[in-house]
Amino acid sequence: MKKSTDADLAMSKSAVKISLDLLSNPLCEQDQDFLNMVTALDTAMKRMDAFNQEKVNQIQKTVIEPLKKFGSVFPSLNMAVKRREQALQDYRRLQAKVEKYEEKEKTGPVLAKLHQAREELRPVRDDFEAKNKQLLDEMPRFYHSRLDYFQPSFEALIRAQVGYYSEMQKIFGDLTQQLDQPGHPDEQRERENEARLSELRALSIVADD
Repeated sequence: MKKSTDADLAMSKSAVKISLDLLSNPLCEQDQDFLNMVTALDTAMKRMDAFNQEKVNQIQKTVIEPLKKFGSVFPSLNMAVKRREQALQDYRRLQAKVEKYEEKEKTGPVLAKLHQAREELRPVRDDFEAKNKQLLDEMPRFYHSRLDYFQPSFEALIRAQVGYYSEMQKIFGDLTQQLDQPGHPDEQRERENEARLSELRALSIVADD
């Protein structure tokens, strides 16, 4: 999303730069009609850039920043999983110790060690079960909440795009009306340009050696 908004801004800034470069071209000083056309283009490009900046700001607030915040919960989530895994390892280690003493002959020293091992196991087992229950209870809630969290950002993105392109339709519709010459379809323009290019190529200063 950040790459997309950066590309959008670069596009509109480049369009404004093109129109400004055209305005500073000597051709605009020589031909008033051409100056009027370039001025209309410059106005349209600046309007486009302003709406593009507004769209990007809206996407930043409603999409990029909320997703950054959402991403920030994953380190804590991963840490909870790691704590549960560590608790499981401790539980298994002490459980194996208890089972080892249970399998031995029940002498006084063995029974004492068995009792001590069971005492050590109890809080470790309780800790593991608490951590395990917490993940079992909360992980599905976290998993299923993803869409509820993301959907408003997705809808905001669509609204921002729709608003922007609706304005672009108006801007370029107005620009087309200002620049378009009635009775000049694209095919005719292409033929006229080809004819002019042929005339330029016929000049001796550009003719092939």
